[in-house]
Amino acid sequence: MSFTQPVRFVAKNMRVDLALIAGMVAPRSRVLDIGCGDGTLIDHLFRTKQCDARGIEIDMAEVTRAVTHGLPVMQGDADSDLANYPDGAFDYVILSRTLQAVERPREVLRQMLRISTFAIVSFPNFGHWSLRLQLLFGGKMPMTRAWHRMWYETPNIHPCTIRDFFALCEADGYKVEQWLAADEDGKKAPWRKFASLANFFGEQGLFLLRKV
Repeated sequence: MSFTQPVRFVAKNMRVDLALIAGMVAPRSRVLDIGCGDGTLIDHLFRTKQCDARGIEIDMAEVTRAVTHGLPVMQGDADSDLANYPDGAFDYVILSRTLQAVERPREVLRQMLRISTFAIVSFPNFGHWSLRLQLLFGGKMPMTRAWHRMWYETPNIHPCTIRDFFALCEADGYKVEQWLAADEDGKKAPWRKFASLANFFGEQGLFLLRKV
């Protein structure tokens, strides 16, 4: 399947984590965006950094929307389809706000760093103070502005915290090249050097990883 140059189509308000992810990607790199939605990040990387960017997305409606705009997006599942890519096929593989929804997050990370030099991962931080208070005083599964579906409808089957993710990286031998916490309004958390504070105050975590 061949694609022409993408049509210019950019969301007026790019999601906070996508804008931060774009800042971590080097110009002219090969990029795979897993769970890319309508391809907003792919389009942005192509136009602003001349990246060879493409994506896979499980939702066929989103795939159709992306392809309609000339973006190289195919239907695919992170849990099963990454194994089809050869070693070192990309410079960056991106997984934004999807880690907690895949069936095998540890294996997905392993595959990401098999087929690329760097993995960029963003996820909602379930250690945020507001979620702790909701669970403590309400006794029910907490929700946020971005994650507002009931527990029996949410796709989030593996929620984790920033501290959990650091522990996983250490256990599996991934070097954290960069990391930060951010809130939903786009402000970077000022506790970058203090993971425990970021774990308490950051609404989402963002990590740039490579193999040790």
